Amino acid sequence: MGEFELLAKIRALLPPEGHRVRVGSGDDAAVTCPGGATATSVDALVEDVHFRRRHASMRQIGHKALATALSDLAAMGAEPGEAYVVLGIPSDLEEVDCLELLRGMAALAAETGTTLAGGDVTRAATLILATTVVGHAPSSELLVTRAGGRPGDTLVLTGELGGAAAGLVILEQPQATGGIPSEHSSAMRERQLQPTPRLAAGAALARCGATAMIDLSDGLGGDAARLAEASGVGIVIDFPTRLPIMGMVEGVAEAAGVDFFDLALSSGEDYELLAALPKGRVDEAVRAVEETGVGLTPVGALAQDGGVEIRLPGGGLLEPHGFDQLG
Repeated sequence: MGEFELLAKIRALLPPEGHRVRVGSGDDAAVTCPGGATATSVDALVEDVHFRRRHASMRQIGHKALATALSDLAAMGAEPGEAYVVLGIPSDLEEVDCLELLRGMAALAAETGTTLAGGDVTRAATLILATTVVGHAPSSELLVTRAGGRPGDTLVLTGELGGAAAGLVILEQPQATGGIPSEHSSAMRERQLQPTPRLAAGAALARCGATAMIDLSDGLGGDAARLAEASGVGIVIDFPTRLPIMGMVEGVAEAAGVDFFDLALSSGEDYELLAALPKGRVDEAVRAVEETGVGLTPVGALAQDGGVEIRLPGGGLLEPHGFDQLG
């Protein structure tokens, strides 16, 4: 396949451009007129690090590449705007595969109101997708960072944990589905292969006064520690009395011979949102987030002293840690 022919076919697949875009894909640079404040994030997926082609379709890989980047905008409470994608193509990937990958990305872009405004293609030793996303807000004060949490705030969590990690176990060890209903194993694989960026929930939490927020890409333990450090606070989380764990994750851990706590809390890729809220606005936030189609659970509190405590049944503590890209 030729580079320029492929780019022309890719542009033909792109959804309509958003109202902020004046010049989109096809020129030397995109031109946007955003107004207000922008939030920008870069995310990369690398074959055999973040996905395996034997497990995922090209559409699923494209979806995941955009979804993981958009999750960072969700954690800021930003409205999605534009995305720019660099595609590194290995020699064994055909043109039809590249177009399928872009179809998966374009479908999620259309669903979320994201404009695929530009990017690049190049040869690479393995399949790589590097995605830059830009989100928007009327002012910078309306974007939520990790750094605003205060002692006494309530810690809340969207959705459920552990499904993506359990889904990866099932993909790698199919025998781990023994005794697990097919609808549960399918749902866990879906969480791994096609994550959902919690954009509407993030915007709802921002409107309800979230003081700090982070998306759980690297596991609850590690990402809670990042939020605590940025805010200069401590975090206390109760497990299992409060934490919502996806159904049958414990069964997968038992069947695969892996630690349940580690699988549910430290393996990452759930892309749920962990946020701090003033106590008086928790009920309002629960209602607002539930209106977006996802649950919101109070799971702990922010404390004066630094560090993260995950309290186990019987009074024990779980050492918080998460997935390390370079570990």
